[in-house]
Amino acid sequence: MKCWTKFAALLLCVSAVLASASERGKGVQETQARGFWTDPSTGLMWAGKDNGKDVTWHKAMRYCRDLRLDGYSDWRLANMAELQGVFDLTANAPGQAGPRKEPRDFTFHVKGDLFLTGNQWSSNYRMDDRGRPIGYAYYFDFNSGKPDDDQGGYSYGKRALCVRGQRLSTIPTSSPSLGPKSSASPDKSGNRTSGFQSGEQKASSPQKNVRSVPEFRPVA
Repeated sequence: MKCWTKFAALLLCVSAVLASASERGKGVQETQARGFWTDPSTGLMWAGKDNGKDVTWHKAMRYCRDLRLDGYSDWRLANMAELQGVFDLTANAPGQAGPRKEPRDFTFHVKGDLFLTGNQWSSNYRMDDRGRPIGYAYYFDFNSGKPDDDQGGYSYGKRALCVRGQRLSTIPTSSPSLGPKSSASPDKSGNRTSGFQSGEQKASSPQKNVRSVPEFRPVA
């Protein structure tokens, strides 16, 4: 009798796993069929996949500005706060990585089952002490959950992920699955300021250049 009980419990576990996998597969298919995903927590509308090949920062900005998807023409390159907002350690979205001619299947920790193929440029860039661009831009790694910067003219492994909607300037803190967070102080609303200068919309008072990428620590 005990053996039958254990066997029945095992069957239930297997069924639950298969059902979960089926639902995830359905979610991936729906996102790719529509070509976009809308984040219910922010209302931002995301392209269902990145541009799919190496791209410099300036070309990534242009790619999103020129994108026409689902009847909309106001797409833009996501900023760092928005990219971090869709990072989720518990998500395992199927994607690809490696050389374009010989890509391999890979999973990224991104919400919405977005199909990614590399690190994602943000619209944020670094400046010198006078508030002028120095040729470096920030990107986000959806595998490690960390931001970094690189020369804007460097394209290897860099992609463009487009978004539309009201621009976020702070990183939401309501989700427990955001992964690494900035060490910057929260604003009055309890959100953390992104601390990055955006190529889409310059701040009225330029920030001083940070010699290294801001430190990020895991959510407690």
